[in-house]
Amino acid sequence: MLGFLKNILSSPSARAVASSPRTTRVIPVVRGRYDAATTTDENRRHWAAADGLSANAANIPNVRRVLRNRARYEVANNSYARGIVLTLANDTIGTGPRLQLLTEDDAANALVEDIFEQWADAINLADKLRTMRMARAESGECFILLIANPQVDSPVKLDLRLIEADQVATPSQAAVGSKVQLNNITDGIVFDSYGNPVLYHVLKNHPGERGALNDLKSDPVPAASVIHYYRADRPGQSRGIPEITPALPLFAQLRRYTLAVIAAAETAADFAAVLYTDAPANGEADSIEPMDIVELERRMATVLPGGWKLGQVAAEQPATTYGEFKQQILNEIARCLNMPFNIAAGNSSGYNYASGRLDHQTYYKSIRVDQEQIGRVVLNHILRAWLEEAILIPGLLPSCVKNAPFSELDHQWFWDGQEHVDPNKEANAQATRLQNNTTTLAYEYARQGRDWEDELRQRAKEVALMNKLGLTMAQVAPSSTKPYSESNNEQNSSKHAA
Repeated sequence: MLGFLKNILSSPSARAVASSPRTTRVIPVVRGRYDAATTTDENRRHWAAADGLSANAANIPNVRRVLRNRARYEVANNSYARGIVLTLANDTIGTGPRLQLLTEDDAANALVEDIFEQWADAINLADKLRTMRMARAESGECFILLIANPQVDSPVKLDLRLIEADQVATPSQAAVGSKVQLNNITDGIVFDSYGNPVLYHVLKNHPGERGALNDLKSDPVPAASVIHYYRADRPGQSRGIPEITPALPLFAQLRRYTLAVIAAAETAADFAAVLYTDAPANGEADSIEPMDIVELERRMATVLPGGWKLGQVAAEQPATTYGEFKQQILNEIARCLNMPFNIAAGNSSGYNYASGRLDHQTYYKSIRVDQEQIGRVVLNHILRAWLEEAILIPGLLPSCVKNAPFSELDHQWFWDGQEHVDPNKEANAQATRLQNNTTTLAYEYARQGRDWEDELRQRAKEVALMNKLGLTMAQVAPSSTKPYSESNNEQNSSKHAA
């Protein structure tokens, strides 16, 4: 039956081809090719280390331990690495985040914001966030334990304890217990069937402490009391690796090259003078002992052997390409952190105004992305835990905040603004945007890391006091001249480069 229908539905030409015993149907095979997927004798060694491991299999504990140790060594001993990590933490965290509630009750908002700010100062929240950001750069991740500290100088005794990545590790099977399957554990983190962390195994002692290897007992900590701060670069990645991992070989090359240049310069400087002769071998020059060493005295006159001349070793170090080599290496190092060269090197001598602003746009956008992640992953978790503790204290919080679920409690976090290179130009542009109604005071103040309501209240107090004292504010018309011309700056930069 199926064969009959197949003959009816098929075309006559197809039936003829099928019925002919001498005709063979050839199916063309299309073979695609990528040059990057081919392996040759030239690129075999270059791609020898490429693998198909998963994110967690590639970042096993031993691999992450080696990366952490090497990254920490570079940050501790390389001034460029130290400066890059410090700058990244300072630019991201600044003086610390500031909470702004957005409920309908302005008085309640101000009260809660003041109480939270006082608590944040009591536990040194800004300092801990900067340390946390540095840990992600040099260790790949940081864990925060939410604990109760009776020594906190605040009605809310909540405190944050920072834990290094080394201290979160999978204990032995006996310590885990029979209720938890080992295949749901990724180096100290227990996940449920949906991939949510439910438990963290925190070692009581850091593995690097003296004598800690003999006693690596752990405490299970519920996920609600732990904040895991890291960046997942691959789907399914559960633990972080240092952000400066791609730059570690470059840091080593930079230090090796610098030490080699210094060694060559010192070797050349060790020879105060050398004796040489233009006479041929066995010629008329007096015979002297080769490689003989003579100590010289200051401000003396001497007579050389016949046929010999006095000269010095040419100091050819550092080479003319030494500075250019360091610039290129630092530029490549900073790229993995989205940091421009002038910030990584602390040197903007080769920049003009336009190129400096253009390079900073990518960096500041990366900073805003980091701040948004910190606000969503870290600060919101901290605020929720803080509210749960503060609600239990009678009379501390207003009722509108107590009765509101956290998901419905509108709020935002303010960070330090980025200073403009030319404040005059930025002020004129800001005035134009406000006049054209293309921006708001809330947005403009937020760019500077300030609360627009607090600033307007303060400004109103100042104006009221000035009127009371009979003081007037001089009206200064904006100057038509450009105090900082981009074209002039570019010309000066070109002259400087020439």
